[in-house]
Amino acid sequence: MRFSEPMNFMLLVGVAILGLFLLWAIARKKKLLARFGDIPLLMKNAPYISFARQRTKVVLLVLGLALVTAALARLQFGTHLELLKREGLDIIVALDVSNSMLVRDIRPNRLDKAKQEIRSIVDRLEGDRIGLIAFAGEAFVQCPLTLDYSAARMLLEAMDNHSVSVQGTSLTAALEVASEAFSQKEKKHKVLLLLTDGEDHRGGALEAAQTARKDGVRIYTVGIGSPAGEPIPVLDRKGNQVGFKKDESGEVIVSRLDEMMLQEIALATGGKYYHATAGELELDRIFTEISKLEKKELEGTLVTRYDDRFQWPLLIGLILIVGEFFLPERKRSPRSE
Repeated sequence: MRFSEPMNFMLLVGVAILGLFLLWAIARKKKLLARFGDIPLLMKNAPYISFARQRTKVVLLVLGLALVTAALARLQFGTHLELLKREGLDIIVALDVSNSMLVRDIRPNRLDKAKQEIRSIVDRLEGDRIGLIAFAGEAFVQCPLTLDYSAARMLLEAMDNHSVSVQGTSLTAALEVASEAFSQKEKKHKVLLLLTDGEDHRGGALEAAQTARKDGVRIYTVGIGSPAGEPIPVLDRKGNQVGFKKDESGEVIVSRLDEMMLQEIALATGGKYYHATAGELELDRIFTEISKLEKKELEGTLVTRYDDRFQWPLLIGLILIVGEFFLPERKRSPRSE
């Protein structure tokens, strides 16, 4: 036996106060009546007055209200197994962790901004499976598809520009690894969110996107940064900036957001491109689009459900309250002869 809403038992305090007040009121009336003479003698002259009935009414009312309170606390006993089914999509988020994501044309920098967007994405999920991919010059699965959002958040925090040993940016690697991470038995219910500045040093991203579309993957791209760009900072082991990255000729390298590339990748799969903003308004648009997609039934989970039995104390409590209402406080006055 258990109560699923035990906080409602706080109402018993009010019930107890009410009962004590009513009993005090009866005792007060009896005390006032004693001022007019001896109580037993007065009761003989007014036999229809019954303090015992008044106390009985109080007991019935208090018991009735206590049982109603137990019903509000949702009395439960007995259990049964129930198959909990979920519907959702398989969503993989590919995060660019290359050094160009350290550029600070969006605060605090592109990488931290992208991770904040992913946190917001995970917080909005309900029933969808989530997976994470880290990529730079190559890509790997950081978190396989899962319904464990806490684990996904923990693995996300571990992702940084040191997660991938091969630097550079290969959108092709990200798209290929993401396609393989989805179930190969299905040709739908697959969504890939690609968060990157769009720079691609390997090429072949459009061909990889078209292959992903054949596998049923729809890609939504989120551009992180600005088209104007900024130099790529060089950090020491403590994370302090010690300069800017330069090319072989000694010129400072400026990393720019390639919106055209990200638009083409998204359009190739029937998805859309969004530019990351401080207010994350793009996430609302992305989830509006995703909500239109057909969802699949995910693997069900057997859960133990307790059976509600609050109906019985509620019924008995109402009977006692109604009985108290119809029980008269006074005895019938004796008929005159």
